[in-house]
Amino acid sequence: MTHAAQLYLLEPPAAAGAHWFPYAGTRPIADLRAGALRLRERWSTALATPVTGIIGAAVGPSFADVDALTLLPTDLARGPGWVARSDAAPALATITPDADAVRLTIGNETVAWRLDADAVWTGPHEHGIAQAIDGLALRGAYDLVTALERLLADDVAQLSTTTRHHAPLGSIVLGAAEQVYCRSLQVEPGVVFDVRHGPILIEPDVEIRHGTRLEGPLYVAGGSRLLGGDIRGSSIGPKCVVRGEVSVTCFTGYANKGHDGFIGHSVLGHWVNLGAGTTTSNLKNTYGQVRLDPPTGRIETGRQFLGTLFGDHAKTAIGTLCGTGTLIGAGANVFGGAPPKCLRPMAWGSDAAALLDRAGFLAIAERVLPRRQISWTDAHAAALGALYDRCTSG
Repeated sequence: MTHAAQLYLLEPPAAAGAHWFPYAGTRPIADLRAGALRLRERWSTALATPVTGIIGAAVGPSFADVDALTLLPTDLARGPGWVARSDAAPALATITPDADAVRLTIGNETVAWRLDADAVWTGPHEHGIAQAIDGLALRGAYDLVTALERLLADDVAQLSTTTRHHAPLGSIVLGAAEQVYCRSLQVEPGVVFDVRHGPILIEPDVEIRHGTRLEGPLYVAGGSRLLGGDIRGSSIGPKCVVRGEVSVTCFTGYANKGHDGFIGHSVLGHWVNLGAGTTTSNLKNTYGQVRLDPPTGRIETGRQFLGTLFGDHAKTAIGTLCGTGTLIGAGANVFGGAPPKCLRPMAWGSDAAALLDRAGFLAIAERVLPRRQISWTDAHAAALGALYDRCTSG
């Protein structure tokens, strides 16, 4: 009997958690967006195989996602199929593994391992024939910005091969019009599509208002609303609201930036809300490389441009100013001044002297989810309650 191929995603080890702050412990790394798609979607697309489940994950989704992946004990991962690293972003072109290849590599790093029929996963290894593939091995959450720079243009080109929709009537195109792939019918006249530096893909059910200037490479998922401003080099997940100046930024999904303010080289987790005028610095005055200061010690990112990493459900007050390389923990409410370099999860205020209490966190989420047409359920309460407990247990 022939068994269907399996695809398991291996989460980073606990020791890598500092590099994935503020997302580690909140949701699987596989659910984060690298380039146009989530890491789980990238592997499924590249290997043309649905994801069976996640192994090595410490936590599930931070709310009851309708497409949440199954968390599996390591010994339940068995072939035939592949085990691929959640913290690696393969190019979206379909991979055809060589018959004798037992590993896939990006650069000098092994990022996936073949499981033969009935073989049980026993852990990463470096033996056997390796096949090189294109993509990016991620060092941490800050490399989600690197993924935009290196992968987004090719992602958009790959995802646009099946569409013939181009710039809407009444829009202004700078560059080759065939590089605009717009599947939405909700684009007001006067929107500018600048594709001189990369293509643009707008999925169905995206609203784009007059006064918006879009510069490729750019990807916008369905259900999002672009209300005006200059948006360039970014990936915007489903049901986000975006306005103002945005540069090389990843919106993972369901985030709200409905007002002016500059956000650059940053990552917004699920359900982030930025108050009017929230602004990030993405370049040090010295033009030097950006360092991060998560709770467990300093990290050298090697990046010159890096803004703020906002954890899931984080909120900022109007006029919030975030320094270069700021980390905002999950559920934190930023008000009362500029936040420190690292603000702990569930902080109530920029000085982190107090915590948002559990009932308050759940009450806010219960009000927010219906704003994106997601009904509040007992499953949401349980998942977010568990998230709160994890974030505050230390």
